[in-house]
Amino acid sequence: MDPIVTKLFQMNDDWTEISLNRQVTDANSKYYGGIIDPDSGIPKANHLGTPAVMAAWTAALVNPDSRYFRDAGLLRALSRAAVFMLNRQHADGTISLGSTNFNSPPDTAFVVGGVTQIYRLLQRQEWPEAMAALTPIQLFLERTMPALLTGGCHTPNHRWVMTAALAQLYEIFTIPELIDRAEEWLAEGMDITEDGEWTERSNGIYNVVSDISLYHTARVLNRPDLLAYVRRNLRMMVYLIHPSGEVVTEYSGRQDLGQVYDMSNYFLIYRLMASYDRDPLFAAMSDYAASLMTRYKEGVNNHPMTGVLLFPSDLEGLARAELPVSYKKILNASHPLREHLNMAKAAGNDVQLEHSSMHMAFGAPVIRIRELEDSVTMMAKAPAFFSLRHGKARLLGVKLSTSFSPGVVKFDELSETADAYKLSQTLEKGYYGPIPKSLLPDLPNREQLSPWYLLPHQQRPVTHMQQQTLTVDITQGAAEWKIHIRSDEREDVMMQLTFILGEEGSIEGSDIEDRGQGRFMLKSGSFTYTTAGSALEISSGAYEHWLPDVRNDDHPAGCQYVHVNVITPLDRIFTIRLL
Repeated sequence: MDPIVTKLFQMNDDWTEISLNRQVTDANSKYYGGIIDPDSGIPKANHLGTPAVMAAWTAALVNPDSRYFRDAGLLRALSRAAVFMLNRQHADGTISLGSTNFNSPPDTAFVVGGVTQIYRLLQRQEWPEAMAALTPIQLFLERTMPALLTGGCHTPNHRWVMTAALAQLYEIFTIPELIDRAEEWLAEGMDITEDGEWTERSNGIYNVVSDISLYHTARVLNRPDLLAYVRRNLRMMVYLIHPSGEVVTEYSGRQDLGQVYDMSNYFLIYRLMASYDRDPLFAAMSDYAASLMTRYKEGVNNHPMTGVLLFPSDLEGLARAELPVSYKKILNASHPLREHLNMAKAAGNDVQLEHSSMHMAFGAPVIRIRELEDSVTMMAKAPAFFSLRHGKARLLGVKLSTSFSPGVVKFDELSETADAYKLSQTLEKGYYGPIPKSLLPDLPNREQLSPWYLLPHQQRPVTHMQQQTLTVDITQGAAEWKIHIRSDEREDVMMQLTFILGEEGSIEGSDIEDRGQGRFMLKSGSFTYTTAGSALEISSGAYEHWLPDVRNDDHPAGCQYVHVNVITPLDRIFTIRLL
């Protein structure tokens, strides 16, 4: 047997044993049958909660190589879990995420994307006793259809989660309206660059969501053209992995921004596409992702065991490509970002979507450099513009904040020249005159009462527009990187350069002040950041103003921050030496 599949079987059995002890068995509880969430203590019906455990249990029950194969006790537990799902399903057929998103069509679609696979695994068994679980599962799925046929979503990836759910419901119930609704979502077109970047730039989470969802959509709707977009993203991800296996999340547009994720959640989609394409690179990436799997953490919609059992992928005899460990890769260099942003502005779409985001950084350039154990990322339109891994030493990001705007500078431009990598940004800040009288709203008693929020502020003329231009040149030397930051001649703008470092290393310097809670101020000279077997020396410090931080600049917990305070005009080189 494939050793990777053997590993999955063992992990699934181990997880089944653990999760059985977390099921609520008190018949008087409204959570009866649910699996207790270890973080909140509340069983949840979302795709990461009870349904994900149901997938593991179903896989164990139908797998002849499992120690739980057709286990009567586990089948009773699965039936209880199915009843829990019915009890937590709202009258409109939806479920709630639990943390937010109540009566949510897209979160229901996440669940349906996997529960349909649970249903199909059970249905194809010649095992009459399984009907005790199969019947409530079928009822749950039937009840979801009105919401999925009419419901909307929040985020770009939700559209493809919806199409995958609709398609897989069609596999079971063959109702044409399900396909019609999926086609309505698909008619919006694909939100991916030529280099494979999805709108949300979420290498840790939502890439895989879009990829696996479109795989199932393509499979059921007989739309192999959709797999071209999945391939693009999977090929891009080869270059977005640090030597430790950590995924590049430094510029994400979602909640994985700056968080630690590995490639394990890509296992199934790489495996499915490797089998479909007979692609040695995808096969190698699937093996690599499997090597990082240490525990079950995937949602029901991307569950590795149900995926392996329901969609067998024969990779035996397929060659494996050598994964690159030394490269320079520039992503989105030719993407028409500025053209698209101008089109959005002209259309009046340069606004914030309620409960979502316009993701205006989509398609911004990213430069990735890997040299064995050294890994560098340079990013436009992100809170940090540079990050570096040197062995176990993690410089998670370098960011620049300015009191001009105020806040973090997200550089618009990133390009490569013969001698440097260049970032630039021109910030603008103006003032707003009175609204022309002819455009004022017709309010009763306006002279006595005119609420600010009722005024058409978009009609105010701009006055005294001011600018601040900033440039950064990044150059690579022998075992070092230099960051040259320059401003225009505007005086007395307080700025702060911040080096964001992993919390596992120690920080020392001759003129560095520990401000507590992982915050340091480098007043002059250099400091060293040391981890097991690797270190960085970063220089030089400055303390030209006393602000502890610049307004609108956040410093989340779980990192260490070394600040350098400077004032414009600025022309200073910072050096990062690899020790």
